[in-house]
Amino acid sequence: MADTEPTPADGEPKISKRAAEKEAKKAAAKAKKEASKQAAPATRAAAEPVDPFKQGWLKGVYNEKPVADVQTRFPPEPNGYLHIGHAKAITVNFGFARSYAGRCNLRYDDTNPAKEEEQFFTAIKDMVNWLGFEPARITHSSDDFDRLYDLAEELVRRGKGYVCHCSAAEVKRGRGGPEHGPRSVCKDWSRTVEDNLQDFRAMRDGKYKAGEAHLRMKQYLGSKLKGLAENPALWDVAAYRVKDENYHHRTGHKWKIYPTYEFTHCLCDAFEGISHSLCTVEFETLRPAYNWLLEALDFKQPASDEKGPMQREYGRLNVEGTILSKRRIAMLVEGTTIPPVVRGWDDPRLYTLVALRRRGVPPGALKKFVLDLGVTKAIANTATHTLDASIRTYLERTVPRLMLVLDPIKVVFENLPDDYLEEREVPFDPKDKEKGTHKVPFTKVIYIDRDDFREEDDPDFFRLAPGKSVGLLHAEHPISCTSFTKDSSNKVVEIKAEYGSHLSPGKARIHWVGQSAAYHSPIKAEVRIFHPLFKSSKPNELDWKSGGYYDNVDPKSEIVHPDAMIECGFEYIKKNAPWPKEEGEANGMAAKSSVRFQGLRTAFFAMDSDSDEASGKVVLNRIVSLKEDSGKK
Repeated sequence: MADTEPTPADGEPKISKRAAEKEAKKAAAKAKKEASKQAAPATRAAAEPVDPFKQGWLKGVYNEKPVADVQTRFPPEPNGYLHIGHAKAITVNFGFARSYAGRCNLRYDDTNPAKEEEQFFTAIKDMVNWLGFEPARITHSSDDFDRLYDLAEELVRRGKGYVCHCSAAEVKRGRGGPEHGPRSVCKDWSRTVEDNLQDFRAMRDGKYKAGEAHLRMKQYLGSKLKGLAENPALWDVAAYRVKDENYHHRTGHKWKIYPTYEFTHCLCDAFEGISHSLCTVEFETLRPAYNWLLEALDFKQPASDEKGPMQREYGRLNVEGTILSKRRIAMLVEGTTIPPVVRGWDDPRLYTLVALRRRGVPPGALKKFVLDLGVTKAIANTATHTLDASIRTYLERTVPRLMLVLDPIKVVFENLPDDYLEEREVPFDPKDKEKGTHKVPFTKVIYIDRDDFREEDDPDFFRLAPGKSVGLLHAEHPISCTSFTKDSSNKVVEIKAEYGSHLSPGKARIHWVGQSAAYHSPIKAEVRIFHPLFKSSKPNELDWKSGGYYDNVDPKSEIVHPDAMIECGFEYIKKNAPWPKEEGEANGMAAKSSVRFQGLRTAFFAMDSDSDEASGKVVLNRIVSLKEDSGKK
């Protein structure tokens, strides 16, 4: 009787052993589901993205000075266009402040009037906004020229500044010379406060020409103190110098002397209430000088970060395989004894931010690239193909898809009537339904890419050839080539073909664009394909002084397809750009380059600024290829 079930009480239904087990399983499954629901909030919280500014090195910087009022600044010199390395500086300074509920200023370090132009001021602000950041304040070092001058006089009064009349060669000798010998102070080091004040005012009033006098800070040049005295950044660095080209775009001819970076930067940080002065690692040796001046003028207590700004340094971003030097890019843009190499600072083959924007790189892709590399004290050396791979991954999940034919060949279907029209419903992204769909016309005449056709069949070629069929993306049936014609230059200009279910589907599916007046299809475009500007993978090592770099410029760095064709869904994408709708572009910084899409089987593209709405001219730039060239790894 071991297999018999207990007898139920009177009035209760009989339940078999199998049924009881089934009910138990159901109850267990229900309990598991309820437990999963209870755990879901914690699971979701664990899956939320981690704030990169509250991890690692950046978290450590905040923990050193965890103030309630975090204030940072981005202090570019307005003497050129920003490059990709500045994308890291912008992201770090503005992102750090945002993450800790603080503020970040955009401060123009405009202390060298000879090289500063209005176009650079405008471009810098535009790039900050384009990356999705809004400065709490826009300031200029020149805002504080009067206050800086007064503090320079105060430094002299305190016996910590003196006017030096040494030549550049004499200054170098006093610092030990090329042999790194013993250091010595100059003949002016021991002059009285009164003499130094009188001479400094003479500098201010135009008595001296450039190089004849400069105000130096009396730091540790004459000291035998270990550590600080061994740091060249403290060898009586210049605080003010005379400028022969002294016209300043904001202060006019008021000043004949201008403060140096070493004098200006830390003081402007103090004026603006900067809590965390974040800069690249090459400024680490300047940190003692930064603190020395703040302490000398009572903006900071010795050995304490409680009062005054705190400087900390992170590794800069270097991109190998290109050039970032403003001087060298200027040579390419302006030309000297040789013709200009590029069309401007925004030429898509360059790595200035205006060039990357024009090429179509989304601002979010640059910020993600910076943060994925991480922010530490180590210099982030990366190759251009690594940057391209990051951009490619970002675009893959954010932009819509269209069919585009770079080098079109006309295909005429002999078995279709002249008015044949088959509307195909096509998704903008088969992996993302929220991007929506659009209709493309399949008609008697379509265009395919020249690379998808061969005059003679090959068993290893799976696209269109005489007597061979191939599938079409988004079309119901395959096509087969029956014949083709050539022009006088022996170039195939038209293919005769059949379309229908009776044909073999083949082993591949190719893209196409249909011809339809009703759909305004195809849309004609000029497409520019970009490759590295130089043949050398290390262009910084070329002969730049004598113009030897010119012979290394790759004539194939830009390939133009003048007769490309885009399907009609492009009009919808253009009207609804930017794709994706990111902070900067969605807030008024969208340019033509925000019209982006993936050309199926081809590459990622964006509209170029040469496009003209009035004439209907469309110019596209290739942002990146669909996959990396194996030769660039």
